[in-house]
Amino acid sequence: MKLNIAILPGDGIGPEVIAEAVKVLKAIAIEFEHTFNFNYGIIGAAAIEKTQNPLPEETIELCKNSDAVLFGAIGDTAYDIDPNAKIRPEQGLLGIRKALELHTNIRPVVAYDDLLNKSSLKVKQIKGANIVIYRELTGGIYFGEKKLSKDGNTASDVCEYHRYEIERIAHAAFKAAESRKQKLTLVDKANVLESSRLWRRVVQDIAQHYPKVALDYMFIDNAAMELIINPKQFDVILTENMFGDILSEEASVIVGSIGLLASSSIGDKYAMFEPIHGAYSKAKNKGIANPIASILSAAMLLDHFNLFDEATLIRDAVDKSLNLHITTPDLNTKYDNISTSKVGDFIEDFINNPEETNLNFTNIHLGQSTII
Repeated sequence: MKLNIAILPGDGIGPEVIAEAVKVLKAIAIEFEHTFNFNYGIIGAAAIEKTQNPLPEETIELCKNSDAVLFGAIGDTAYDIDPNAKIRPEQGLLGIRKALELHTNIRPVVAYDDLLNKSSLKVKQIKGANIVIYRELTGGIYFGEKKLSKDGNTASDVCEYHRYEIERIAHAAFKAAESRKQKLTLVDKANVLESSRLWRRVVQDIAQHYPKVALDYMFIDNAAMELIINPKQFDVILTENMFGDILSEEASVIVGSIGLLASSSIGDKYAMFEPIHGAYSKAKNKGIANPIASILSAAMLLDHFNLFDEATLIRDAVDKSLNLHITTPDLNTKYDNISTSKVGDFIEDFINNPEETNLNFTNIHLGQSTII
């Protein structure tokens, strides 16, 4: 298969983790005789520095002329500490989601057996947890009308949803639930918010088309608590934009590191794949950023094009890296010199040598990451 993939490294650790995902995709292309063309664009703070625009038109056109987009991270501490900044890196991310109409965000959360002791939660609570969060991505409070009074003392953000926005992601979530454990939990705040009451009415209507799927409801405050107390009760979580953002970040506690959580953002025509973590500017260029979420996002990209064997091989390689403690410092207490690039090297080598199981630690320490 031939794919043209737009690469948006972004800010902070984005370029570092994206480099490892591209490295892995190149290995997959060789192993399975595909042709992947990578074309780079700028977004976020990197784009502001060059163009004064967090989302240049050239970047939008690059993405629209590609088969898929692989995105790194966005943000910069210089903007985080300035609430009065009119141009912000995050506008680039929100803008590309809107420009490509990426309305359905899918975030898997899996508790890896080899990392159960890395979570601050009890092993018995998280062992076997396997959740996927369906987050609506182009509506709600992030995109609603924003107002600030002339005196600067009153502000508002409108949370607005239309029936069609809820319908399209609800259908996707129900279909996913049908192929999993046939359970869907709608997370909202219907006891307070009118927008949430619309979500309930629409989802109830759509549920009639999926009789095999058990539909449950949970308020966001309770869901945030239950996700920690008993995450195994969840299968597919369906929710609106801001709630999904919060819950998926919280879910990183289950897996032990936010550096493991990948995502796909799907629209009717375009698709983008990205780790859910931020730019983590403090770690920039230190070689400590975990690239696994970005690499797993690349696996989700392959899934999108029905390249399931290729995606499975990447996930097998990730499993092996976790099993052998070939991970960055956020997860690794056994070795102190496994860098971002060494994790990528190991996963690349596994793809090239999938039948081998023993690691040459001498070469790992030399930075070669060779399996023998």
